[in-house]
Amino acid sequence: MCACCHGPAGRGFARCFQCRVHAESAPGLLADVVAPVACVPKDSRLATDLWVYKSVWPGAREAGETLLALLLVFLRDQGPRVWQRAGMPTPGCACMVPSGRGRPGSHPLEALVRGRLSLPWVPLLARQGADAWGRVLDPGRFCAPRPLTGQAVLLLDDTWASGGTAQSAAVALKRAGAQSVAVVVVGRHLPAVTGSAGVPGTPDGAPGISRGVPGPAGAYPAPRSARPAPLVNRLDR
Repeated sequence: MCACCHGPAGRGFARCFQCRVHAESAPGLLADVVAPVACVPKDSRLATDLWVYKSVWPGAREAGETLLALLLVFLRDQGPRVWQRAGMPTPGCACMVPSGRGRPGSHPLEALVRGRLSLPWVPLLARQGADAWGRVLDPGRFCAPRPLTGQAVLLLDDTWASGGTAQSAAVALKRAGAQSVAVVVVGRHLPAVTGSAGVPGTPDGAPGISRGVPGPAGAYPAPRSARPAPLVNRLDR
C-alpha cells in the first residue's frame, strides 16, 4: 500500500508510481498527509454516489447526504490522528480543491460542507491558461489570492485517482505561505480487486461488484438498497 495516498503500490515500493512522480516534481511542497475517508473499488456503491451527487439524476440529494455524513463523522473521529500524522495543529482554515471539470460556481462538495465546519474558507483560483481537465501535478495550476503565512490548512476533495489535482492545490497553498496542509478526500479510487491485501479500511482487500455504475445514456445506477455500504478508513488500524 502506498504510504502517501493509501492506494496500491508495486512490490518493494513504499509509494505508488504517481506519488513518487509527485515527490520528485515538487519536493517540499506537497501535502503533509493524505487521508482518504473510504476506499472506492470500481463499481462500488460509493463510486456511484460520488458520480451521482453532482449530477441532475434522481437520487443526487441522497447521495450527497451520504457523502456529507461520511466526511463529517471521519473528521470528528479521525481528525486528531490526521493532524498528528501531518505534524500540524488543528487546522485554522479550510480549502476545497477546485473542480477539474471547469464547472462554474463552487465545488459541489463545498456546497455541502460549507456551514458545517467552524473554519474560515480559503479560495484557490485556477491560473489563466491552466488545463482545467488535467490530472497530472502542475505546480503552476492554482494560486491563492492572499497570503497564508503560517497557516495549517484542511484541504478537501471528493475523489482521488492520480492525486495530481489535489497535490497541485497543496503546492499552491504552500507557495502562499501555508505551514502545513492536510488533504482529506472522501473517496480514494481503486481498481477492482479481490482479496488484495492492504486496501485502507479493510483487512484483506475490497472486492468490487458488477453493477451499480453509471452506464451509457439512459442507464441508471442500481437501487441504493442493492449496493453494499462503503468501506471507511480507520487510521488506527
